[in-house]
Amino acid sequence: MAAKAALELKDGMYVNLGIGIPTLVANHIPEDVNVTLQSENGMLGMGEFPLEGEEDADLINAGKQTITELPQTAYFDSATSFGMIRGGKINMAILGAMEVAENGDLANWMIPGKLVKGMGGAMDLVAGVGRVVVVMDHTNKKGASKILSECTLPLTGKNVVDRIITNLCVLDVVEGGLKIVEIAEGVTEEDIRKATKAKLV
Repeated sequence: MAAKAALELKDGMYVNLGIGIPTLVANHIPEDVNVTLQSENGMLGMGEFPLEGEEDADLINAGKQTITELPQTAYFDSATSFGMIRGGKINMAILGAMEVAENGDLANWMIPGKLVKGMGGAMDLVAGVGRVVVVMDHTNKKGASKILSECTLPLTGKNVVDRIITNLCVLDVVEGGLKIVEIAEGVTEEDIRKATKAKLV
C-alpha cells in the first residue's frame, strides 16, 4: 500500500506523511521523483528510515520514529510548521484512517472511550493541504468495513479525502460515492463490494 501511495507523488511536491503505514511511503519514492517531505513537529526534508545502528534519537517524525536528514533539511518550530500547513504550502497529505465515508469524510484521530493524547496535526492537514490520500486496511480486525456510508467515529474533517488506497483496491471519492480505480491482484470486484459499506459508483 505504501508503494502504491508513493506513485501519487509528483516532482516538486511538498508532502506530509501521517503516522502508521503512510510513514513507509518515504522508502518507496520513485528515483526520478524529487519531493520534499514535511513533518509537523518541525522538519522539512525528511530522508528514509535509518539503518539499524545509525539512528539519531534527535531526528524523529511526528510518529516518534527515527528518520534521517538530507543536505537540504530545514528545522523550525511547530508554529512555523503549522503556518506552512494552514497557509496551503503543502501539496498533499498521505494519512491513515480508522474510517472513511463515501463523501470523503475522514475519522482518524480517536475511538471514544480510549485514551487519546490529542488531535495531533490531522485536522489542520486535511483543512490546509491540496490533496488528501488515505492509506488503510479495507476492513478492521473483525472483518467489518472501514469504508462506510457515514463515519461512526468523531470526524477529523468533512469532505476532505480525495483517494483511498487499501489492501484490496484504489478508490476515488467522486460525486455520488466511490469509484473503483484499481483492483489488487487476486481480488475481484465482488470482493470489494462485499467488504465496502459505502456506495460504489
